[in-house]
Amino acid sequence: MLLNIKLFGVVKEKIGSDTLVFEASSQASLTVAELLEQLKRAYPVLGSLSSLAVAVNHTYASGEVALQAQDEIALIPPVSGG
Repeated sequence: MLLNIKLFGVVKEKIGSDTLVFEASSQASLTVAELLEQLKRAYPVLGSLSSLAVAVNHTYASGEVALQAQDEIALIPPVSGG
């Protein structure tokens, strides 16, 4: 499954791009949790983040949400500020 992923904040900096086209494993269905595991294997630098939120079609998604190739996916790192 070919996925288009938008990257924000420190994730964008670590990967070096604001978008990522990622070829996920050829499973019939892929969950957010499975995608994160595949991304961390492909990009070990992501494992250094304390947390990473995923939004699917403009809504924060839990790990069990199933993904489709046409979904808009975003990786959102922890944000701090004051």
